[in-house]
Amino acid sequence: MGCRDVHAATVLAFLSGTASVAGLLAAVLLPNWRQMRLYTFNKNERNVTVYTGLWIKCARFDGSRDCVIYDPQWYTAVDQLDLRVLQFALPLSMLTAVSALFLCLIGMCNTAFVSSVPNVKLAKCLVNSAGCHLVAGLLFLLACAICLTPSVWVIFYNNYLNRKYEPVFSFDISVFIAIASAGGLFFTSVLLFLWYCACKNLPSPFWQPLYSHAPSMHSYASQPYSARSRLSAIEIDIPVVTHAS
Repeated sequence: MGCRDVHAATVLAFLSGTASVAGLLAAVLLPNWRQMRLYTFNKNERNVTVYTGLWIKCARFDGSRDCVIYDPQWYTAVDQLDLRVLQFALPLSMLTAVSALFLCLIGMCNTAFVSSVPNVKLAKCLVNSAGCHLVAGLLFLLACAICLTPSVWVIFYNNYLNRKYEPVFSFDISVFIAIASAGGLFFTSVLLFLWYCACKNLPSPFWQPLYSHAPSMHSYASQPYSARSRLSAIEIDIPVVTHAS
């Protein structure tokens, strides 16, 4: 597997990372993190469902799509700890994932458009494609952890609210979108790690670039010691005949 080619693994990783970032963006913007059902015993009135997001809150009657109460300033007065943590965690996870996508794109462009023979004069400016993909995989894994931990906590915190108050709380679709996006980020990091391990199959240092030295130097490599020893032994056994004048 040649590291200097753009393989399906890196392209699939880039597409998977992009889809995961798009899923995180949808989870951040949708007001569907928690539902609170308010029941009434009056037959002339309808039940109310309060949809709580990270930034806004909307209250609707059953069977209606219009918000009876719409609070666009909800993000300043969030009184639920898990949603407050998500307000910081999800944007941070998105920023980390976008940085990883940028590094992955740099590595892909370098492997696709840069010559396989490095220029000695520009040795300090060479881009290490394997290093870009390795760091991108680590950033994707970090973004997954930042996103997944508070998203799963919402489920447990929802059970806590039901025990503390009334069983009227339930988590909504944004929780599933965030967890699925975290799974996509983890899958992306695994793909990049597999690509890196397949390319760095030689016993080289962990951070060694693809171009450890100029390709022309391989032709001057000396023979192994055992081969030289056998040749030396053969040369010693050959008798030398001299002619006296």
